Amino acid sequence: MQYLKDLEKIVNINSFTANKAGVDKVGQVMTTWLEELGFTTKVFKREFIGDHLLFKTPRKEGLPNILLLGHNDTVFPQGYFETFKQDETWVYGPGVCDMKGGNIVALEALRNLYETNNSITNIDFLLVSDEETGSDDSSAVSSKLAKDYDYCFVFEAAGENLELVTARKGVGRYIIKIDGKASHAGTSYTKGINANLEAAHKFIEYSNLINLDEGTIVNIGQIEGGIGINTVSPHCEMKMEFRFDKKSEQLRVMQGVDRITKHSYVEGTTAHADGIIQRGVMEENDKQFKLIKLFESLIGEKIPNERRGGVSDANIVASQGTTTLDGFGPFGDGDHTVHERALKSSFEQRIDMMTTILKHFQK
Repeated sequence: MQYLKDLEKIVNINSFTANKAGVDKVGQVMTTWLEELGFTTKVFKREFIGDHLLFKTPRKEGLPNILLLGHNDTVFPQGYFETFKQDETWVYGPGVCDMKGGNIVALEALRNLYETNNSITNIDFLLVSDEETGSDDSSAVSSKLAKDYDYCFVFEAAGENLELVTARKGVGRYIIKIDGKASHAGTSYTKGINANLEAAHKFIEYSNLINLDEGTIVNIGQIEGGIGINTVSPHCEMKMEFRFDKKSEQLRVMQGVDRITKHSYVEGTTAHADGIIQRGVMEENDKQFKLIKLFESLIGEKIPNERRGGVSDANIVASQGTTTLDGFGPFGDGDHTVHERALKSSFEQRIDMMTTILKHFQK
């Protein structure tokens, strides 16, 4: 299984997102392997993070355009979790399932396709460098490219039962800043305006936006305010994340945050919220399930699917209207920990499945 040796090679290169040299080195290795299969490389050069790489093939009229999507970065800095090892059942190391292992699945399927056809058309492969920190830079690249493709297959890890991923929550973030007025808490309490007390009221109201039945989570995960226990707090800052399964819920929460932020529960306070939708929601749709039925007919097996609360770059592409499926990588667990591992047998299953799928789209 040469592909496990290839996996070992790139896993042993530290590609922590902030390690530009390491991420680029992984990219260079992947470039060599993919150019051997006839891909041409477009480099999106970056100064402080790794370059994003788009590997392109020629176009043949009448075939759908397919984007394979992965990322080269991992989560551990140099000197921490850097060792690749394996036993009879598992491989271990940073990125074996998230998602250097997935990139190897895609690469091996492309090798099989090239060996059969001596060429590959209408299939491109995008590898970004900053997914683990939120794709803040690469999201603009992915969003723009997404519109050029009929389908996108993302190589994050499969589910425990080798599920494909049909839906992922969207993620929004807010920083809420509240201003009050400082005063001595002992001698001049009534002259102050307590920003922390306003934050307490707002905390409860923001939390009331949670709707677990609709899959909507609102979490105020960090609060910082005041200047001392003997002073009425003149300022407070709250950091909030919300996750949602539907665009309608995204809108409802955003409207609610706006309303609550503008309302003063403690007279004299003012507040301002700065927010961003980090990743739009990946919603299930009929086109996905038609694809899955096609895949089932091709491989002769049932393919389970699942929804996930976590996000990936699939969110970005799906948000542009491209029919997207995720979870084409191997099954693994312990990702983002020093116990990360991937199941060897799942590599075989995923490589065989993706080879069959890609061959179908070359006809």
